[in-house]
Amino acid sequence: MAPPVLTREDVLHVARLARLELTEAEVERFTTELGAIIAYASEIQRVDTGGVTPMSHASSTETAWREDAPEASLERARALENAPDVAAGLFRVPKVRG
Repeated sequence: MAPPVLTREDVLHVARLARLELTEAEVERFTTELGAIIAYASEIQRVDTGGVTPMSHASSTETAWREDAPEASLERARALENAPDVAAGLFRVPKVRG
């Protein structure tokens, strides 16, 4: 049997970097699950891609797109119509506390 790709200490190190507190059960589970993900990524790295043209997009950039042209926007009153709280013609939202 091959040695584990990811050790318990690796998981604890990553958890510490991410400031996560993991239970013992979670450490064991993530050691197995993340190890499997890393092993699969290593397997994919071995695939011969020599004859494959590099891509910059997942889909063809030759797809027919509509021309980017300015259009009339939604009227303010219509945009605010279903807002739960409006003040001075604007959406009113709770203060964000940092």
